[in-house]
Amino acid sequence: MNQRQRKKLSRHLFETIPTGDTARVKALLRAGADPERRDSEGVTPLYEASVNGKAEIARLLLAAGASPNTESSGLGSDGTPLCAAACWGHTETVRELLAHGADPNLREDHGTGRSPMDWANEGPHPETADLLTTAGATSHMGTT
Repeated sequence: MNQRQRKKLSRHLFETIPTGDTARVKALLRAGADPERRDSEGVTPLYEASVNGKAEIARLLLAAGASPNTESSGLGSDGTPLCAAACWGHTETVRELLAHGADPNLREDHGTGRSPMDWANEGPHPETADLLTTAGATSHMGTT
């Protein structure tokens, strides 16, 4: 597959994630869409699925090889997938990320920013915070 085809598949993947069309995501991944390929802003597909609370799509991306701890660098879309899901209280997405090895204590901004627990507590999203605590997360509140 050439670079142009890869780029096209990646663009279609990013367009499909917010719609929640899991069948289309499966088809794109089977066709060769890279679950790790960032968009032009530096956003990863897994971050996009996580911030939008698309737990099933996150699971598909993780099963296809997306790393649960890769930090996005897009403007306004920066951070880890777990922080993105925790920020919005997307508990099922948080559950998928943790099940696939996401670090519950990994801070954003290359280890210097907020943790998933910080985001869940700020929400406040107590169900998400409880899930993170069960997974071994510790609170880092007070650091921004």
